[in-house]
Amino acid sequence: MRKGRFRKSLARSAARFSESISFDRRLYRHDIAGSVAHAAALARAGIISAAEQKKIQSALREIEKEIASGGFEWDESLEDIHMNIESALTKKIGYAGAKLHTARSRNDQIALDVRLYVKEEIKRTAARLKKLQKAFLTLAGKYVDLVMPGYTHLQRAQPILFAHYLLGQVEGFARDAARLDDCLQRTDVLPLGSGALAGSTIVLDRELIARELGFNRVSQNSLDAVSDRDFVAEFIFCLAMIGTHLSRFSEDLIIWSTSEFGFVAISESFSTGSSLMPQKKNPDMAELARGKTGRLFGNLMSILTTLKALPSSYNRDLQEDKEMLFDSVDTISAALDVFVEMLPELKFDRERMKAAATDPQLLATDLAEYLVKKGTPFREAHEIVGRIVSAGISKRQKLNEIALAQLRKFSRQFDADVVKVLDVRRSLAARTAVGAPSPKNVKEQIKHWRKELA
Repeated sequence: MRKGRFRKSLARSAARFSESISFDRRLYRHDIAGSVAHAAALARAGIISAAEQKKIQSALREIEKEIASGGFEWDESLEDIHMNIESALTKKIGYAGAKLHTARSRNDQIALDVRLYVKEEIKRTAARLKKLQKAFLTLAGKYVDLVMPGYTHLQRAQPILFAHYLLGQVEGFARDAARLDDCLQRTDVLPLGSGALAGSTIVLDRELIARELGFNRVSQNSLDAVSDRDFVAEFIFCLAMIGTHLSRFSEDLIIWSTSEFGFVAISESFSTGSSLMPQKKNPDMAELARGKTGRLFGNLMSILTTLKALPSSYNRDLQEDKEMLFDSVDTISAALDVFVEMLPELKFDRERMKAAATDPQLLATDLAEYLVKKGTPFREAHEIVGRIVSAGISKRQKLNEIALAQLRKFSRQFDADVVKVLDVRRSLAARTAVGAPSPKNVKEQIKHWRKELA
């Protein structure tokens, strides 16, 4: 690249500072796929002969095999993935290789490579999410009748079915999958043919290139196409949101695995010990997932910060998108793989969860709604039950230990049938509204998701 315009070679410090081959080499398959399609387009336009196209394609496939096998020698002085492959190609086939870059810039070349990579990783991440959802669904089927307390502010709130909690995780990851699919629509746009920023006087059949590379659309503005990294930022956000959901579930696991809760035992295969305390069994996989989510957030902030002050068209700052992109992909892929394997080995203590869920105080809202059904306005009912709870606390009595005569001192609406209210199973069975945790609803949702994820 420097032979025509420049008389001095690049300073060593500048070369080290500006190289990207140390990390963008992982795009080699995508770069070669783009070059094969570009060579075919050049042949159709009469820029290279059919024989030259065949030589280019054959040599590129050889280079691909060399890289995959680890036999390719990377040259950091050639700066990036594009120049390394082009140099190797020219060494193999000579003059024909030097023709390949006709009507193409590294600007639209890297935009293509990254889009191909993101498309591929969207599909891989979606597949991992589906496996995770199935693992949650299997647990839900195993513990379909298990009751537990639902929490707000980490305080016991109302009883739910544990399967309802697990299905809530399935719902969250379903939204993540939908976001990925939506992101794919904006990623699935061919930028190749945009050149450095203004296309080329050598007009290639971009629609045909798009079909060959599996793109549904062709970019409509060359300036925008070489500078657009919206799809990278969006994809990194999608991965950060998956991390958020994993982190939230991890936090639940961490709390529930404490001796104080004792709801869950994490398999030894996914736990670690202490270098000092022999008795320790730590939930490190959950803690690491929670911690690595911070990295995902950092990568998202980094890409947004990189993009925020760039003028239109390509700028070298865009080279910085790849490390944060690759790191986010690697981080979320590893986390999802661990959780898919860890979930089936989790053991939940039915008795401890059931005991916590049968705390009568969790049915205070049911007691207020009992009064509402008798004609008491909700705000008044809320206050009445609040005073009952307060009185019970002062006397160390739980709701089910307060006699009917005592209840009637707070409201004449209380009658003998109030005893039915203070029953967890009855309470859950009555929660039949769409989305509520009745056994009937939960079983229907399990059936729905089994069909959805089949």
